[in-house]
Amino acid sequence: MVDFAQLATFQAVIGTGSFEAAARELHVTPSAVSQRIKALERSVGQVLVRRAKPCVATPAGEALVRFAGQVALLEREALAEARDGTRVSIVVNADSLHTWFLPALKAVPGPTYELHTDDEFHTADLLRSGTAMAAVTADKEVVQGCRIERLGVMRYLACGQAGASTAVLYNRKDRLQHAFVGDLSEMHYIPSASAYIEAIRIGLGWGMVQEWIAREDIAAGHYVDLHPGRYLDVPLYWQYWKIGSEVLDELTAAVKTAAAPYLRS
Repeated sequence: MVDFAQLATFQAVIGTGSFEAAARELHVTPSAVSQRIKALERSVGQVLVRRAKPCVATPAGEALVRFAGQVALLEREALAEARDGTRVSIVVNADSLHTWFLPALKAVPGPTYELHTDDEFHTADLLRSGTAMAAVTADKEVVQGCRIERLGVMRYLACGQAGASTAVLYNRKDRLQHAFVGDLSEMHYIPSASAYIEAIRIGLGWGMVQEWIAREDIAAGHYVDLHPGRYLDVPLYWQYWKIGSEVLDELTAAVKTAAAPYLRS
Protein backbone atom coordinates (compact mmCIF):
# COMPACT_ATOMS: atom_id res chain seq x y z
CA MET A 1 0.00 0.00 0.00
CA VAL A 2 1.32 3.42 -0.97
CA ASP A 3 2.26 5.81 1.82
CA PHE A 4 0.62 9.09 0.76
CA ALA A 5 3.16 11.25 2.58
CA GLN A 6 5.89 9.51 0.60
CA LEU A 7 3.88 9.90 -2.59
CA ALA A 8 3.35 13.62 -2.00
CA THR A 9 7.08 14.01 -1.31
CA PHE A 10 7.93 12.19 -4.54
CA GLN A 11 5.56 14.49 -6.45
CA ALA A 12 7.18 17.55 -4.85
CA VAL A 13 10.69 16.40 -5.79
CA ILE A 14 9.73 15.88 -9.43
CA GLY A 15 7.67 19.06 -9.51
CA THR A 16 10.36 21.31 -8.03
CA GLY A 17 13.37 19.52 -9.49
CA SER A 18 15.34 19.04 -6.28
CA PHE A 19 15.21 17.55 -2.80
CA GLU A 20 15.98 20.94 -1.24
CA ALA A 21 13.17 22.76 -3.05
CA ALA A 22 10.76 19.96 -2.19
CA ALA A 23 11.75 20.27 1.46
CA ARG A 24 10.97 24.00 1.40
CA GLU A 25 7.61 23.36 -0.26
CA LEU A 26 6.66 20.68 2.26
CA HIS A 27 8.17 22.51 5.27
CA VAL A 28 10.39 19.57 6.23
CA THR A 29 14.13 18.98 6.17
CA PRO A 30 15.98 17.73 3.05
CA SER A 31 16.93 14.69 5.13
CA ALA A 32 13.26 13.87 5.68
CA VAL A 33 12.62 14.20 1.94
CA SER A 34 15.51 11.85 1.18
CA GLN A 35 14.28 9.29 3.71
CA ARG A 36 10.76 9.33 2.31
CA ILE A 37 11.98 8.87 -1.26
CA LYS A 38 14.23 5.98 -0.27
CA ALA A 39 11.38 4.34 1.65
CA LEU A 40 9.06 4.72 -1.35
CA GLU A 41 11.67 3.23 -3.68
CA ARG A 42 12.15 0.29 -1.30
CA SER A 43 8.41 -0.37 -1.19
CA VAL A 44 8.11 -0.22 -4.98
CA GLY A 45 11.35 -2.07 -5.61
CA GLN A 46 12.51 0.41 -8.26
CA VAL A 47 14.59 3.57 -8.48
CA LEU A 48 12.03 6.30 -9.03
CA VAL A 49 14.10 9.49 -9.06
CA ARG A 50 17.11 10.20 -11.23
CA ARG A 51 19.32 12.32 -8.95
CA ALA A 52 20.31 15.02 -11.40
CA LYS A 53 19.90 18.77 -11.83
CA PRO A 54 16.96 18.91 -12.07
CA CYS A 55 15.71 15.67 -10.54
CA VAL A 56 13.51 13.75 -12.98
CA ALA A 57 11.42 10.62 -12.78
CA THR A 58 12.91 7.40 -14.09
CA PRO A 59 10.78 5.36 -16.54
CA ALA A 60 9.53 3.38 -13.52
CA GLY A 61 8.75 6.64 -11.72
CA GLU A 62 6.71 8.19 -14.55
CA ALA A 63 3.70 5.97 -13.83
CA LEU A 64 3.91 7.00 -10.18
CA VAL A 65 4.01 10.68 -11.16
CA ARG A 66 0.69 10.22 -12.95
CA PHE A 67 -0.72 8.32 -9.98
CA ALA A 68 0.40 11.05 -7.57
CA GLY A 69 -1.25 13.68 -9.74
CA GLN A 70 -4.46 11.66 -9.95
CA VAL A 71 -4.59 11.28 -6.17
CA ALA A 72 -4.00 15.01 -5.77
CA LEU A 73 -6.76 15.84 -8.27
CA LEU A 74 -9.30 13.64 -6.51
CA GLU A 75 -8.32 15.14 -3.17
CA ARG A 76 -8.75 18.68 -4.50
CA GLU A 77 -12.13 17.82 -5.98
CA ALA A 78 -13.28 16.40 -2.66
CA LEU A 79 -12.29 19.64 -0.92
CA ALA A 80 -13.38 22.00 -3.70
CA GLU A 81 -16.76 22.90 -2.19
CA ALA A 82 -15.14 24.03 1.05
CA ARG A 83 -12.08 25.64 -0.47
CA ASP A 84 -11.14 27.48 -3.65
CA GLY A 85 -11.73 24.78 -6.27
CA THR A 86 -9.44 22.47 -8.17
CA ARG A 87 -6.71 23.06 -10.74
CA VAL A 88 -6.54 21.13 -14.00
CA SER A 89 -3.30 20.95 -15.99
CA ILE A 90 -3.75 20.55 -19.77
CA VAL A 91 -1.38 20.48 -22.73
CA VAL A 92 -2.74 21.67 -26.09
CA ASN A 93 -1.24 22.43 -29.47
CA ALA A 94 -0.93 26.11 -30.36
CA ASP A 95 -3.36 26.03 -33.29
CA SER A 96 -6.16 24.58 -31.18
CA LEU A 97 -5.45 27.01 -28.35
CA HIS A 98 -5.49 29.90 -30.82
CA THR A 99 -8.86 28.90 -32.29
CA TRP A 100 -11.39 26.62 -30.59
CA PHE A 101 -10.03 25.41 -27.26
CA LEU A 102 -10.63 28.27 -24.79
CA PRO A 103 -14.46 28.15 -25.04
CA ALA A 104 -14.27 24.58 -23.72
CA LEU A 105 -12.67 25.89 -20.52
CA LYS A 106 -15.30 28.61 -20.17
CA ALA A 107 -18.00 25.93 -20.44
CA VAL A 108 -16.69 24.23 -17.27
CA PRO A 109 -16.57 26.94 -14.57
CA GLY A 110 -15.13 26.18 -11.18
CA PRO A 111 -11.67 24.74 -11.75
CA THR A 112 -8.61 26.84 -12.41
CA TYR A 113 -6.52 25.81 -15.39
CA GLU A 114 -2.81 25.51 -16.05
CA LEU A 115 -2.18 25.31 -19.79
CA HIS A 116 0.93 24.06 -21.53
CA THR A 117 1.56 24.27 -25.27
CA ASP A 118 3.49 21.89 -27.47
CA ASP A 119 3.42 20.50 -30.97
CA GLU A 120 0.42 18.22 -31.47
CA PHE A 121 2.71 15.26 -32.15
CA HIS A 122 4.48 15.82 -28.80
CA THR A 123 1.69 16.89 -26.42
CA ALA A 124 1.13 13.31 -25.21
CA ASP A 125 4.65 13.34 -23.76
CA LEU A 126 3.40 15.59 -20.95
CA LEU A 127 0.69 13.05 -20.17
CA ARG A 128 3.28 10.29 -19.98
CA SER A 129 5.44 12.34 -17.63
CA GLY A 130 2.47 13.23 -15.42
CA THR A 131 2.82 16.97 -16.05
CA ALA A 132 -0.61 17.19 -17.67
CA MET A 133 -3.92 15.54 -16.79
CA ALA A 134 -5.29 15.87 -20.32
CA ALA A 135 -4.02 16.64 -23.80
CA VAL A 136 -5.11 17.63 -27.27
CA THR A 137 -2.82 15.44 -29.33
CA ALA A 138 -2.20 13.90 -32.74
CA ASP A 139 -0.87 10.79 -30.99
CA LYS A 140 -3.50 8.03 -31.22
CA GLU A 141 -1.48 5.64 -29.04
CA VAL A 142 -3.27 5.55 -25.71
CA VAL A 143 -1.05 6.64 -22.83
CA GLN A 144 -1.12 4.16 -19.97
CA GLY A 145 -3.79 5.13 -17.43
CA CYS A 146 -5.64 7.39 -19.89
CA ARG A 147 -8.76 7.37 -22.03
CA ILE A 148 -8.87 8.68 -25.60
CA GLU A 149 -11.60 10.41 -27.61
CA ARG A 150 -11.28 11.25 -31.31
CA LEU A 151 -12.03 14.93 -31.90
CA GLY A 152 -11.77 15.16 -35.68
CA VAL A 153 -9.37 16.30 -38.37
CA MET A 154 -7.69 19.69 -38.57
CA ARG A 155 -7.10 20.52 -42.25
CA TYR A 156 -4.20 22.74 -43.32
CA LEU A 157 -3.60 24.59 -46.59
CA ALA A 158 -0.20 25.77 -47.86
CA CYS A 159 -0.57 29.54 -47.97
CA GLY A 160 1.55 32.57 -48.74
CA GLN A 161 2.25 35.27 -51.29
CA ALA A 162 2.71 33.95 -54.83
CA GLY A 163 6.28 32.80 -55.30
CA ALA A 164 7.07 32.61 -51.58
CA SER A 165 9.97 30.21 -51.00
CA THR A 166 10.93 30.59 -47.33
CA ALA A 167 8.85 28.46 -44.98
CA VAL A 168 7.41 29.79 -41.71
CA LEU A 169 7.48 27.22 -38.88
CA TYR A 170 6.15 27.52 -35.35
CA ASN A 171 9.27 25.94 -33.82
CA ARG A 172 11.75 23.14 -34.52
CA LYS A 173 9.17 20.50 -33.62
CA ASP A 174 6.81 21.80 -36.30
CA ARG A 175 6.97 19.28 -39.16
CA LEU A 176 3.80 20.14 -41.11
CA GLN A 177 5.66 21.95 -43.88
CA HIS A 178 8.11 19.06 -44.20
CA ALA A 179 5.21 16.61 -44.41
CA PHE A 180 3.67 18.68 -47.20
CA VAL A 181 6.68 19.36 -49.46
CA GLY A 182 9.57 17.28 -48.11
CA ASP A 183 12.92 18.93 -47.41
CA LEU A 184 13.08 22.66 -46.70
CA SER A 185 16.07 24.89 -47.39
CA GLU A 186 15.03 28.21 -45.82
CA MET A 187 12.93 28.56 -42.66
CA HIS A 188 11.74 31.18 -40.21
CA TYR A 189 10.77 30.07 -36.68
CA ILE A 190 7.97 32.12 -35.12
CA PRO A 191 6.66 30.57 -31.86
CA SER A 192 3.38 32.48 -31.60
CA ALA A 193 0.18 31.34 -33.29
CA SER A 194 -1.03 34.86 -34.04
CA ALA A 195 2.41 36.12 -35.14
CA TYR A 196 2.84 33.01 -37.31
CA ILE A 197 -0.32 33.89 -39.26
CA GLU A 198 0.67 37.55 -39.45
CA ALA A 199 4.08 36.62 -40.86
CA ILE A 200 2.37 34.79 -43.73
CA ARG A 201 -0.07 37.65 -44.28
CA ILE A 202 2.69 40.25 -44.68
CA GLY A 203 4.72 38.03 -47.02
CA LEU A 204 7.54 36.95 -44.76
CA GLY A 205 7.13 33.40 -46.04
CA TRP A 206 4.67 30.58 -46.63
CA GLY A 207 3.25 28.10 -44.14
CA MET A 208 0.51 25.61 -43.32
CA VAL A 209 -2.60 27.47 -42.18
CA GLN A 210 -5.76 26.01 -40.65
CA GLU A 211 -8.44 25.77 -43.28
CA TRP A 212 -11.04 28.04 -41.67
CA ILE A 213 -8.48 30.85 -41.13
CA ALA A 214 -7.03 30.32 -44.61
CA ARG A 215 -10.41 30.57 -46.36
CA GLU A 216 -11.17 33.93 -44.72
CA ASP A 217 -7.69 35.33 -45.40
CA ILE A 218 -7.66 34.16 -49.02
CA ALA A 219 -11.07 35.78 -49.58
CA ALA A 220 -9.73 38.98 -48.01
CA GLY A 221 -6.72 38.94 -50.34
CA HIS A 222 -4.07 38.52 -47.64
CA TYR A 223 -2.43 35.59 -49.44
CA VAL A 224 -3.23 32.71 -51.81
CA ASP A 225 -3.54 28.95 -51.65
CA LEU A 226 -0.19 27.98 -53.16
CA HIS A 227 -1.32 24.45 -54.06
CA PRO A 228 -5.06 24.53 -54.85
CA GLY A 229 -6.68 21.16 -54.32
CA ARG A 230 -3.93 19.92 -52.02
CA TYR A 231 -4.11 19.92 -48.22
CA LEU A 232 -2.75 18.20 -45.13
CA ASP A 233 -5.09 16.55 -42.63
CA VAL A 234 -4.02 16.06 -39.00
CA PRO A 235 -6.30 13.89 -36.82
CA LEU A 236 -6.65 15.22 -33.28
CA TYR A 237 -7.53 13.30 -30.12
CA TRP A 238 -8.36 14.16 -26.53
CA GLN A 239 -6.50 12.00 -24.02
CA TYR A 240 -7.18 12.34 -20.29
CA TRP A 241 -6.58 10.52 -17.03
CA LYS A 242 -8.78 7.47 -16.53
CA ILE A 243 -10.06 8.25 -13.06
CA GLY A 244 -13.48 8.99 -11.62
CA SER A 245 -13.13 12.75 -11.96
CA GLU A 246 -16.31 14.75 -12.49
CA VAL A 247 -14.27 17.75 -13.68
CA LEU A 248 -12.43 15.76 -16.35
CA ASP A 249 -15.66 14.15 -17.51
CA GLU A 250 -17.35 17.54 -17.87
CA LEU A 251 -14.30 19.00 -19.58
CA THR A 252 -14.19 16.10 -22.05
CA ALA A 253 -17.77 16.80 -23.13
CA ALA A 254 -17.00 20.53 -23.45
CA VAL A 255 -13.85 19.89 -25.51
CA LYS A 256 -15.74 17.66 -27.96
CA THR A 257 -18.47 20.29 -28.33
CA ALA A 258 -16.00 23.15 -28.85
CA ALA A 259 -13.92 21.23 -31.39
CA ALA A 260 -16.82 20.05 -33.55
CA PRO A 261 -17.38 23.26 -35.61
CA TYR A 262 -13.67 23.60 -36.42
CA LEU A 263 -12.60 20.04 -37.17
CA ARG A 264 -13.67 17.78 -40.00
CA SER A 265 -15.31 14.52 -38.98
